[in-house]
Amino acid sequence: MSLIDTITDEIKKAMLAKDKVRLEALRAIKKELLEAKTAKGAGDELTEGATTALLQKMVKQRRDSAEIYTAQKRDDLAEPEIAQMEVIREFLPAQLSPIELEAAVKRIIEEVGASSLKEMGKVMGIASKQLAGKAEGKDISETVKRLLA
Repeated sequence: MSLIDTITDEIKKAMLAKDKVRLEALRAIKKELLEAKTAKGAGDELTEGATTALLQKMVKQRRDSAEIYTAQKRDDLAEPEIAQMEVIREFLPAQLSPIELEAAVKRIIEEVGASSLKEMGKVMGIASKQLAGKAEGKDISETVKRLLA
């Protein structure tokens, strides 16, 4: 069963449960997936990496919106964004814990032979590819910076 089929089934369940926030998030996921699938130059099927990147982008958009709303003391607008973000995260691969992330970054630093912040670019290039979908870029960057400092 493809992700779009899974999302469609979840949409039906959310409609029956009258869960507006979940329904809105699921419809947004389906819209983004269909747009990416039918975009000019795209193949018939989305790769797992492309799907993960798309979902991560959606999570980041909602997190950023929630932060802005919270800063403006608009919790009534921030709460649905946070709830939608959690729904979208359900369809992402399991994220690495901070300890697992640090271990993976240390391994990559050893492979590259990096020893200073000047070599952060080399480490980030490999880390971003290897850890795509498993950790957010911001977390990877902070970990690399901390370990190379």
